[in-house]
Amino acid sequence: VQLQASGGGLLQAGGSLRLSCAGSGLTFGSYAMGWFRQAPGKEREFVASIGWSGSRTFYADSVKGRFAISRDNAKNWVYLQMNNLKPEDTAVYYCAAKTDLSGYYTNDYYYTDFRYWGQGTQVTVSS
Repeated sequence: VQLQASGGGLLQAGGSLRLSCAGSGLTFGSYAMGWFRQAPGKEREFVASIGWSGSRTFYADSVKGRFAISRDNAKNWVYLQMNNLKPEDTAVYYCAAKTDLSGYYTNDYYYTDFRYWGQGTQVTVSS
């Protein structure tokens, strides 16, 4: 399984950015996909996740209303649209995958224990 994240960059507060993650080596539509981030000196934290069909999405409180996760199962892509970015959003962003065979898991399932990880993409937001 390979996950390739891209789209990071340097921008000013209030700006927007879209991260993309391409998946290969997996049956993409059978996996929940997630985005996590790690800021310098901090632990990695959950940002957003999406169930296999795209109908279930989950967000960290810190990004609700500003970020939107989506996926394209036909092309094996997952996206994270980030709007109204703040300096505290500065971090390395990682995409991740875990199986989602039934779609009937409780919500907690979509926040932790992702099995596959991609390399990170740096997002830097200046004030």
